[in-house]
Amino acid sequence: MNAAAAAFVLAPALALGSFLNVVVARVPARRSILRPPSSCGTCSTAILWRDNIPVLSYVLLRGRCRHCDARISPLYPAIELVSAALIVACFAVFGATAWAVLAAGFCAVLVALSAIDVQHRIVPNRIVVPSAVVALVAHTAIDPSLAWLVWSLVAAGGLFLVVLAYPKGLGMGDVKLALLLGAMLGAFVTVALMIGLFAALIPSAVLVSRHGASARKMGVPLVPFLSVGAVVALFFGDAILDAYLALF
Repeated sequence: MNAAAAAFVLAPALALGSFLNVVVARVPARRSILRPPSSCGTCSTAILWRDNIPVLSYVLLRGRCRHCDARISPLYPAIELVSAALIVACFAVFGATAWAVLAAGFCAVLVALSAIDVQHRIVPNRIVVPSAVVALVAHTAIDPSLAWLVWSLVAAGGLFLVVLAYPKGLGMGDVKLALLLGAMLGAFVTVALMIGLFAALIPSAVLVSRHGASARKMGVPLVPFLSVGAVVALFFGDAILDAYLALF
C-alpha cells in the first residue's frame, strides 16, 4: 500500500469529483463544462465557494440550496465520494506512477458515464470516444503492445454482436464503452464484461418477476454494471482470471 501517495491525492480527488458533477449535469444537455460557473439548477444563482466544497457543503446545507431551498440530489456527494475513493485506491495500489494516473482517469470517466446513464440512459460520444482514444494511446505508451488495440476491438466486436442479436438489450453506446474497457484492461476486459453482464441480470430478473413480459420494454442502465466489472478487473483481474483458468 502506498499510503503517502493516497493521502496526497485525496483533496484533488474530491475536487475532481466535484467537477464530474458539472460534467454529468452539462454534457447530456450539450452545455459548456467551463462556463458559466457552477450554479443552482433551480434558481440559477451562482454557487459560492463555501457552498462548493465537496461532500462537506452538502452536509452543512442539509442537501438544500442556500438561496431557494431547492433539494440537491444526493447523487452529487455520491459522485464525489465514489470517484475520490476510486482515485485514492488507484494511487494506494499502484503508487505514484503513470499507470496510477491513467487508472485514476479511467475510474473518473466510468463514474461520470455511470451517472449519466442512470439519469439519461445515454453514453455520450463526447466522453467515451475521446476517453477510449486516450486510454489506448496512453496504455500503449506505458506498455508498448498491440494487445490493447486488439482487446479493445475484440470487446467492442463482442458487444456489437450482442446488439445485433438483441438490440433492445444493449446499444451502440455500450459498444463504444467496450472499446474503452478493452484499451484499458487488455485481456482482463473479459473479467469486466463477465461480471458486468451477470450483475445486470439481477435487476433484469427482478423486473421480469414483477412485470412479466412487459419488462422487456423497461431498460436497465448497463454502464454502471459494466463499470463495476471494470473496476473489479482493474484491481483484481489478474487473480480472477488466473483462478478461472486454473479450473481447466
